[in-house]
Amino acid sequence: MLGDELELDLELVGTEVTVGPFSCDILAKDTTNGRNVVIENQLEKTDHDHLGKALTYGAILDASVVVWIAKDFTDEHRKTLDWLNDHTDENLELFGVRIEVWKVGNSLPAPRLNVVSRPAGVVKQARGHGASEELSETRKTQLEFWTALRDSLKATGKIPSLRSPRPQYWFDVALGRTGIHLSAIANTFENHIGVRVYLSHKVAEVALEQLETEKAAIHREIGYELTWNPNPEKRDKIILVDRPADLARRDQWDEYVEWTTKTILAMLDAFRPRVKRLELSAQGPANEDE
Repeated sequence: MLGDELELDLELVGTEVTVGPFSCDILAKDTTNGRNVVIENQLEKTDHDHLGKALTYGAILDASVVVWIAKDFTDEHRKTLDWLNDHTDENLELFGVRIEVWKVGNSLPAPRLNVVSRPAGVVKQARGHGASEELSETRKTQLEFWTALRDSLKATGKIPSLRSPRPQYWFDVALGRTGIHLSAIANTFENHIGVRVYLSHKVAEVALEQLETEKAAIHREIGYELTWNPNPEKRDKIILVDRPADLARRDQWDEYVEWTTKTILAMLDAFRPRVKRLELSAQGPANEDE
């Protein structure tokens, strides 16, 4: 539920994680990109003590996302989160979440999560790409294209949690395992779009070897052949399909979005169950130094 509200794909790492003499309530990972997510819970109105804990745990555990959940937020603490979001770049996101319990008639009590503070979206993303908050024409085009794609994917009802679009050349979709995700790409310089399975170097060698044993079956299910590991010299690995596309041709966007949507769904169907079955406990040589 929290992941859906925050548009994050969360995977539990641990609870009561030791941080010096203290314990972080919940440490999670965003499976789309492997970012650490610190979650601090408070069953009463927010106070300075829990604000300090949330920020301390985030710093010590190298979190890119800090989530503070409480029964109620004071105006001062909500404004503090807003201020931090406004004055940090896109590599840090802070959320304030008010938890409620609803009961209708004789129904069982049910939790409801209301996000009262979140990152400032496009403004913050723009800041991360340079000193100016103004997006370049290329960034604007990418943001608009990903917004159209997200709307198309959402309309299918087949992906429960979708990330907010960002002004960048990729748009990620979770596959359910940390270090492995789908990534749609829009290259405005070489004029092509595509969809790739991205394998982080921490799992790349082991995962790619296992997936390659099912290459023929994957191609049959998807309906066309993919390009496997086109850059073997790189530690991160990809499995890719792409095609020519000129995003300057707005009249072609409906067809581009339709192709990308169908390709993402086909690759989700083919790869998601296989990715979940991967045996990743045996780390390859690339992981020994991590």
